[in-house]
Amino acid sequence: MSTAVGEHDRLAAVARYASVRPLTDPSFDRIVALAARWFDAPIATVTIVDARRTWFRASCGLTGITQVPRSPGLADSALLADGPYVVADALCDPAASAHPLVTGAPGVRFYAAVPLITGEGYRLGTVDVWDTRPRHADAEQLAALQDLAAVVMEELEGRLRAVSTVRAERRRRKRAEAESAESQVLAATLQRMLAPPQLPAVPGLEIAAHLRTVGPRQIGGDFYDVFALPGGRWAFVMGDVCGKGAEAAALTALIRYTVRAQAQHDPQPVAVLSALNRTLLSAPVEGRPGFCTAMYGLLEREPVSSPRAQRGFGLVLGSGGHPCAYRLRGDGTVDSIRPAGGMLVGALAEATFAERAVRLGPGDALLLYTDGLTEARTPDGSLFGEGGLARFLAAHTGYGASALTEEVTALLNDLGSAVCDDVAVLALTVPETSPGDDAQVLPGPRQAERSGEGQGHD
Repeated sequence: MSTAVGEHDRLAAVARYASVRPLTDPSFDRIVALAARWFDAPIATVTIVDARRTWFRASCGLTGITQVPRSPGLADSALLADGPYVVADALCDPAASAHPLVTGAPGVRFYAAVPLITGEGYRLGTVDVWDTRPRHADAEQLAALQDLAAVVMEELEGRLRAVSTVRAERRRRKRAEAESAESQVLAATLQRMLAPPQLPAVPGLEIAAHLRTVGPRQIGGDFYDVFALPGGRWAFVMGDVCGKGAEAAALTALIRYTVRAQAQHDPQPVAVLSALNRTLLSAPVEGRPGFCTAMYGLLEREPVSSPRAQRGFGLVLGSGGHPCAYRLRGDGTVDSIRPAGGMLVGALAEATFAERAVRLGPGDALLLYTDGLTEARTPDGSLFGEGGLARFLAAHTGYGASALTEEVTALLNDLGSAVCDDVAVLALTVPETSPGDDAQVLPGPRQAERSGEGQGHD
């Protein structure tokens, strides 16, 4: 922004992102509500700053104002900051004192913001918090504001990537294929964009996933996500939304970003599912209410207790009407994990949710799935069911996450057309290690068999 060329390039980036119509704005509304709550402030906004104006992409506590002329002191000045930008008392600040939001309604005195910066370094706008009285912000509040700005930027980047991919795919296919074939490709592209591009690397944990839709032209509503949280913790979510097509895609996007935003504020499962329930009830997609089942987990690696100790993970698992998860223990046993009392998410304002703390030790695996797997039919026409899945898993303990996911995928292929609904599968395993060495992964029974060793571990 320091030169005409820099500002020209920044405005071009603003135009690119502004041209993307959001799948749903309530995801941003949820973020500004969290920002206002974290600061105990009356107003929070997400802004975009173009050549002549600052306009509000989302706001909490701000009524009757959708844009203001571009003026120094608040968002325009925050764009220049490399981190949080704070004005303790706008009337005493030479740059901010003449800003129309300071001299007029709502009478801003305190202002804190974090710039929204693209991967190329262009500054689009801000996530900011306002108050009508002078005050200060502490380091924890500013760190939370930075986390929320990162979530906003991630959503903007994801929307731009999705739209750019679909547009490019449409142009490439337009001359070569008929309309029916083109719609099939676009649906598959959008479905891929709704899933995480790749699973993160979690120290001490192996993760694998599989997503299967019932038809090549279908945009399904099954989803999963795995993401990092402050303090070395990790979170994951598995869910199944109502409906198919564009509405399901919009609802899936809203759910994923609501979960990520809420987890930055309070990552406990009941808190996340309760916040998601409120969002779905207050933010219908395409004018229709949306609901889902969801299983959300919070992971934290166990501390080192001794040089020879093998480390597992502490897990708090929360349920919102979702099928039970299965834990495949290193000793060959399988148990289902179903927190008692979790209700459907987004159906009732008074819905309650449940959580349960469990441990994943070395050699243990956790499998989450959507109900398309258990509602499939066996060759004799009977329901595969949770019983069939439990028996299948009992024969596959000791597998790593990738191998376990491959086996479930092979099962789906064997069931074939008997699988009548979408299926998402997420597997997490804690590899067995030699005492005191977290880096050396020892083979489980299946891996040993494949390598020709023929010996398992107890």
